[in-house]
Amino acid sequence: MWLKWRSVHLLQWRRVTSSSSSSFQQIKNLEDVASLYQDLSRHPNLSSAYVGPDVTTQYGGKYCNLYTEWAQRDLDRNEQVKFCRQYIVFHDNNTIVYSGPCGNSCEIKVKSINLTSLDKHGKVYEDDQFGCVSWSHSESHILYIAEKKRPKTESFFQPEVKNLKEALSGEDGAQKPIKGDQFLLYEDWGEGLVSKSVPVLCVMDIESGNISVLEGIPDYVSPGQAFWSPDDTGVVFVGWWHAPFRLGLKFCPNRRSALFFVDLTGGKCEMLSEDQASVFSPRLSPDKCRIIYLKCQQFGPHQQCCQLLMYDWYTKVTSIVVDIVNRSVAGQFTGIYATLLASYCWSADSRRVVIDAVQRSQQSLFVVDTMSGTVTPLQCQGQHPPGSWKLLTIDRDLLVTNYSTPNRPPTIKVGFLPAAGQEEDITWVSLEDDNDAYNIDWCCKIHQPPKEQENPEYPGLDFESIFLRPQNISPNSKVPLVVFPHGGPHSAFVSEWLLFPAVMCSMGLAVLLVNYRGSVGFGQDNILSLPKNVGDQDVKDVQFAVQQVLEEESLDPERVIVFGGSHGGFLACHLVGQYPGFYKAGVVRNPVTNLLSMFGSTDIPDWCLVESGNPYAYPAVPDAAEYGEMLRKSPIRYVSQVKTPMLLMLGEDDQRVPNKQGVEYYRALRAHDVPVRVLWYPGNNHSLAKVDAESDCFMNAAMWIKKHLI
Repeated sequence: MWLKWRSVHLLQWRRVTSSSSSSFQQIKNLEDVASLYQDLSRHPNLSSAYVGPDVTTQYGGKYCNLYTEWAQRDLDRNEQVKFCRQYIVFHDNNTIVYSGPCGNSCEIKVKSINLTSLDKHGKVYEDDQFGCVSWSHSESHILYIAEKKRPKTESFFQPEVKNLKEALSGEDGAQKPIKGDQFLLYEDWGEGLVSKSVPVLCVMDIESGNISVLEGIPDYVSPGQAFWSPDDTGVVFVGWWHAPFRLGLKFCPNRRSALFFVDLTGGKCEMLSEDQASVFSPRLSPDKCRIIYLKCQQFGPHQQCCQLLMYDWYTKVTSIVVDIVNRSVAGQFTGIYATLLASYCWSADSRRVVIDAVQRSQQSLFVVDTMSGTVTPLQCQGQHPPGSWKLLTIDRDLLVTNYSTPNRPPTIKVGFLPAAGQEEDITWVSLEDDNDAYNIDWCCKIHQPPKEQENPEYPGLDFESIFLRPQNISPNSKVPLVVFPHGGPHSAFVSEWLLFPAVMCSMGLAVLLVNYRGSVGFGQDNILSLPKNVGDQDVKDVQFAVQQVLEEESLDPERVIVFGGSHGGFLACHLVGQYPGFYKAGVVRNPVTNLLSMFGSTDIPDWCLVESGNPYAYPAVPDAAEYGEMLRKSPIRYVSQVKTPMLLMLGEDDQRVPNKQGVEYYRALRAHDVPVRVLWYPGNNHSLAKVDAESDCFMNAAMWIKKHLI
């Protein structure tokens, strides 16, 4: 059986060759669309990498093994299949002499130890928000995060039965089940973190196998992102306040948190950072002297421009390495916008840090000198077409990155970090033959809002979009256009490989990915310009970008479609209501349709208030004016004007944008005789990311688009 699965994955690893784009009119049946989707979905995505130790050959040369983990959609098995790929890299500490695959791809078979059987704690956390597995520097202990053990409960009417040991000894058990707590609510941390409520720090002794749950953690915080202190005498961790109640944490780095250290020798816990902000993603330097971490404002927009701070372990001094960038200036660094740094991001000399950061409509690599605070781009232009780069790891100055473009699937690139001041000399080496580019043309477009749409508090801001269109189509052909506004709203599209747009272009459709004002990567002012202006500024930006691209490109203005999820769905619903009849079809995934009704049922009620222009505090109960403002900014307000046929896709388990938002909009559309269809996905949350749901979403969207364009 293992050999069978292994051979399947070897076959799937082979490159999916690009084919010439067909015109939209030529793809007339769902079988062709399904074939396109299946072909392009086979491209695996690189998720993590680990660099093994250097080995010296008998001839004095050096090499190291590079272990990578990939994820690939398997439509037949209806799952994301993970597999590993190993490479060998010969080098001289500065230059890669030879590199290439080492052995074959094989599926990862997960083997685990049942830690919960020891009855010390609940389920072990595997997410990237809290979860961590950290070896002590002596490699004698492992640190990890798990759910706190809960007391046993039973019904009021459960008969009392002693076990044999208790009956013979005449003693009661150590822990009697609690009556009355059988249905007690345990708050969790919301979307993507369901069932995660009270995390605890756990340590396993490798030699003895003993497990201990660390004590001394303040009972008002939930610990996570932990690692061993430099001398192994304690643990450094991020603690998130969970009082008075928990708010959604996934993609919400603006929650109150601080950096802590718990001393295992004395049980004392101290705070290493300020406690009225949000800090996250701490990383210890190789010399074990300094910790860098990210910091942003508590509450406010969920995604913000972050500060990069550094804590000196021995002097106890905290300094700002990279500050907030308020305004984007052409050709200059626009700030750090991230929820996590790479697990290993320090240079070998413990002075520099490598980060990837959204910079307008690209994701780029930068080197940060922690002593001077200078930020220098790692030059990637010239060697490769423009695109987006993500840092996977750096080890002994060997950088491992994930590179892709809108027409080129992800591939792995490695290179040695040059000396300070010579970053432009970096040489990138591909560990696989580069993926062929698909027949898709793309470019970034800059949009300057007209004077009447300027934000008076933040004047002079521009925004961008990424435009994709199929090649091999006559310049005079009027191609249909699919408009994608992103979710968030404080996120961004970057010039990377995206499955849905790539398949749509292969179908003969043009695609516009709009980074309206409020997107990350354009400076903090750009982000702050949107709260209290949602439903207006962002809607007008998307429409302005669409009108501009219709004037500049050979597109059919009578065949424009809008497609968005979450806040992108919010914008899609606004666009079809505020510009009646302009869009010939609409597709929305888990859309926000009514901020007022969402406030009381979402895991992020602060989002509803902040984006509508009101401050949030835990005791806050909106008054009539604030409720009115939320309603005025909601797409449901314009539902009577909608003429566009709408397809709604809803996740049954969505805690971020509860599915009743879509149901409410569906009923309103039906009441106004607007053609509407609803798809309901059991077992799926906000992302609709399960393989069967994702593929069904695309196929139904393609069917809906074709139905209303032809």
